[in-house]
Amino acid sequence: MDTNRPSSGPALFGPRLAPASGRAPKALVVLLHGVGADGQDLIGMAPHWARYLPEAEFLAPDGPQPCDMAPYGRQWFSLQDRTPSVMEAGLQATLPIVNGFLDQVLAERGLTDADLALVGFSQGTMTSLYTALRRPRPCAAVVGYSGALLGAPTLARDIVSRPPVLLVHGEVDPVVPFPALAAAAQALRGAGVDVETLARPDLGHGIDPEGLVAGLDMLRRHLPQAVGGAA
Repeated sequence: MDTNRPSSGPALFGPRLAPASGRAPKALVVLLHGVGADGQDLIGMAPHWARYLPEAEFLAPDGPQPCDMAPYGRQWFSLQDRTPSVMEAGLQATLPIVNGFLDQVLAERGLTDADLALVGFSQGTMTSLYTALRRPRPCAAVVGYSGALLGAPTLARDIVSRPPVLLVHGEVDPVVPFPALAAAAQALRGAGVDVETLARPDLGHGIDPEGLVAGLDMLRRHLPQAVGGAA
């Protein structure tokens, strides 16, 4: 693994894992971490998936802001005030940064949104969903762990793209309550998005092996160019 540092444009840096095939990437999986973490928190998922997605490159950028609730880590937007409208305003401010990063890394590799999957955890799921649904062209898939959907009341009006979505959530999550899964799925389906859900009994705020397998299955189905000749 090394660090992806764009030569210009939005300053989102973080660890990366090159394609296991050793060739230029045919697909890109971007992993967005939770609040108070950084790209190192999720890049550890990449080796579990890379064997089965040998033509994919994995990027795990750090959030653009220092975490304002801890002396370490990064965030995509502030959670000091968890009023939905305030959080959405924070996401709206971050959206151009995330989009700029995605546009740049795709262009650098000669790829398009059809070759892109977004994978998020917690606040990274919120950011992945908000971004993917508003990009001019749909990405291949979104996988969201332990997250929630912001902007649901106006989604039917604001939605631009409808990529397929997988949402995975622990039933005993003490951070993002489990009912957020059903609420997100209902709003997404109401806006015409194809949604799959996986509830994980006895799982708190985290990702378990079953969730990793479900995420891999989603990526293999919707990023076939990443599979190549993998077993």
